[in-house]
Amino acid sequence: MHITAIAGGVGGARFVRGLRHHLDTTPGLADSTITVVANTGDDITLFGLRVCPDVDTLLYTLGDGVHEGQGWGRADESHRVQAELAAYGAVPQWFALGDLDIATHVVRSQWLGQGVSLSEVTAHLAARWGLPERRIELLPMTDVPVETHVVVDDGEGSERAIHFQEWWVRHQAAIDARRFVVAGLDRATPAPGVLDAIRRADVVLLPPSNPVVSIGIVLGVPGVRDALRGTNAPVVGVSPLISGRPVRGHADACLAAIGVEQTAQAVAGLYEDFLDGWLVDPADAATTLRRARVEVFDGPLLMSDVEASARIAAHALRLAETGRA
Repeated sequence: MHITAIAGGVGGARFVRGLRHHLDTTPGLADSTITVVANTGDDITLFGLRVCPDVDTLLYTLGDGVHEGQGWGRADESHRVQAELAAYGAVPQWFALGDLDIATHVVRSQWLGQGVSLSEVTAHLAARWGLPERRIELLPMTDVPVETHVVVDDGEGSERAIHFQEWWVRHQAAIDARRFVVAGLDRATPAPGVLDAIRRADVVLLPPSNPVVSIGIVLGVPGVRDALRGTNAPVVGVSPLISGRPVRGHADACLAAIGVEQTAQAVAGLYEDFLDGWLVDPADAATTLRRARVEVFDGPLLMSDVEASARIAAHALRLAETGRA
C-alpha cells in the first residue's frame, strides 16, 4: 500500500510517525510506503539562512531527533550561536535557532545557493535522517520560494504585513489577522513527484495540521487541489479541533481570519470538494457532512504519544477502506 499525506509541522509529523508505527506493527502492512507532501509556506530567511520549519519538524520527528517536549527543534540542543548573535545585536531574537538546528539551515542554504532545488536538498536531508530506510519519502510542496505574510492593523488605522513566523512565534497570534497573503504562491508549481504521489496513492490522508496555513497553503499550489479531486484514492482527514479548540497552535485564530467557524464541521468544509472521510473527536460527534463519511474516534483525538498517534492513524486507514463517498 502507498499512502500520501499532506502535512504541516508538529501535528503532521506526529501523525505520520504514528502511521509508520502502525504500519510497521501490523502484519501485511510493514512494506507499505508513505509520501509526505510538506508545507513550505512558512519558510523564512533568518541571519542569511533559509529555514523550512515544517520540513525540519518532519525530518527531526520522523528521524527520531526531535525535542519531544517542544514538538519541534532538536533534542539535546544548545543555543550558544544564538546567544552570540544576540551579543552582536543581530536580529531577530524571537526565533531561536539551536546550534544543531543551524547546521541544517547552513547546509540547506549552501546547496540552494549552488543551484540545487529544494526537492533535492530535502532528499539529501531526509537521507541523513534515515527516512528512506523507514520507507518514507519527504517532498516539499514546491521548489519555488513561498512565504506567508499576515496583514494586521498597525495601530494607526492602516495595515501592515508581517511574516507569518513573526505573527505566530513572536506575537503568538495574539494580534488579530485581517488576512493572509502568500507571496510566490501564484507562480508556484508542484515539486517533482507531488502530483504523482497523489495520483498513484492507495490512500490520501490529511493529518490534523493547521487547515489554513499548513494544509491550506499546500492546497493553494496550482494543480494540487485538482489532483485531489481527480485521484481514485479515498481522501480521509483528521480534525485538528476538539470542541472548537485547536489541539495545538493557533488554528482558531487562523480560521477567524478567513471567516470560517471554529468547528470540526467547518474545517471539513474547506476540503468538501475532495474529502471522502473525516475523523472527529467524541466531543464533535454531532458533525455531519453532505459528502464525506464522518466517524467518531473511540477516545480523545490527542496524539499524546506514538501509540496514541498510531491508533488515530489506524482508524483513519479503516475509514479509508469504506471507499469513496
